[in-house]
Amino acid sequence: MSETYDFDLVAIGSGPAGQRAAVQAAKLGKRVAVIEKNRCVGGLCVETGTIPSKTFREAVWAVHGAPGAGVRPTAEELLARVSDVVRREIEVMDDQLRRNDVAVIRGEAQFQDPHTLLVRSESGSRAVSAATIVVAVGTRAVTPPGAVLDGEVAITSDDIVRLKRVPRAMTVVGGGVVGIEYASIFAALGVEVTLVERRDRPLDFVDREIVDELIHQMRKRNVAFRFGEAVERFEVSERPPRRGVLFLESGKRIVSDLVLFSAGRMGATEPLNLAVAGLTADERGRLRVDADFRTTVPHIYAAGDVIGHPSLAATSSEQGRLAACHAFGVAAGPMAPHFPVGIYAIPEISMVGATEQELTAGKIPYEIGVARYREIARGQILGDDSGLFKMLFHRDDRRLLGAHAIGTGATELIHIGQAVLGLGGGLDYFMRTVFNYPTLAECYKVAALDAANKLAT
Repeated sequence: MSETYDFDLVAIGSGPAGQRAAVQAAKLGKRVAVIEKNRCVGGLCVETGTIPSKTFREAVWAVHGAPGAGVRPTAEELLARVSDVVRREIEVMDDQLRRNDVAVIRGEAQFQDPHTLLVRSESGSRAVSAATIVVAVGTRAVTPPGAVLDGEVAITSDDIVRLKRVPRAMTVVGGGVVGIEYASIFAALGVEVTLVERRDRPLDFVDREIVDELIHQMRKRNVAFRFGEAVERFEVSERPPRRGVLFLESGKRIVSDLVLFSAGRMGATEPLNLAVAGLTADERGRLRVDADFRTTVPHIYAAGDVIGHPSLAATSSEQGRLAACHAFGVAAGPMAPHFPVGIYAIPEISMVGATEQELTAGKIPYEIGVARYREIARGQILGDDSGLFKMLFHRDDRRLLGAHAIGTGATELIHIGQAVLGLGGGLDYFMRTVFNYPTLAECYKVAALDAANKLAT
């Protein structure tokens, strides 16, 4: 690589995509740096996103399932565990970058030209040049038009880690993954939750039966759903105690202690001065890339949430690795098509492969095998009698086409299905295989037997 540049590769952002791209390039013997504007490495994934939100969920779940769970914990008690985990995760990431001789440059980056970045921080500015640049800046929460977010009554998901108190009543605007996760988590704390969603149902990419079960369980925890509703305007009542007031287009009015706006996210590309580098973001701030994660400028790559779907920490990490490999001519990829999706609601959801709706639309003949946690010894041990697991098999060659789960440990359970799907296996594998007992993996055997019985008729 030419010595005319300060580095062979610079990643803008140290989240899953940027970190993995940097480490992969370093392992190839390259001179590497990451630029991070936040107070710690790991990006929003560690500061306000994946790690804090999932740790917050586990803290709530521990309280929810504990004896005497009727005692409402304080926000400080719930977030104490989050701080501990985040601190440890930052230490691990710092150590990984240090061990691989990756330079960490603090500050906000902006393109000066296609190969040069100006990095501004409290200590001043410096120019950094690189032969290859990976844009991995992630996303930011969308602020609804006309809504003033004060971090106390009106917030986005990025503000959860700074909550001062647990509300008694809460409204979540938006039924996407983040909105559903937090609505279910706060409902498990005994908070009176209302979810407002413009569409007729949430999570339209998830198997409908699984979503129906999630809605059923959330309603049992007194979550009120307002589907097909849109917000007309939002106000804050200044009369003590301050409360949020949502006016819906239908004429309804919802008053609550806390309003969480979860109206999607935008690529955090605005500060980058992309035009100078010859790049243009779309209307949601995202960058378009090819199969190798290369942008329209050959030496500039982009990976992670900033390129859009699937916007998962795990896929972002792999995208960063593949981008670095391609940049330096190392054969790798493409990324495996069968990646799992995890939704960390209470109860949690996970899936891999096709849904029934996709198979029906594609006119692919399939059969269903179902296992319910109440039929599984491990489900009884865990006290989860409402979990559901299903597999979809091709009717002709019996290949596994998809696996879907809702319940305790769903995001762990799904990986067996992911492996079988990726290796082209199917019903016959599950019929022959013995799983540990008692484990949730027994769901695979029960669901396989169910599908085999249906295929035999």
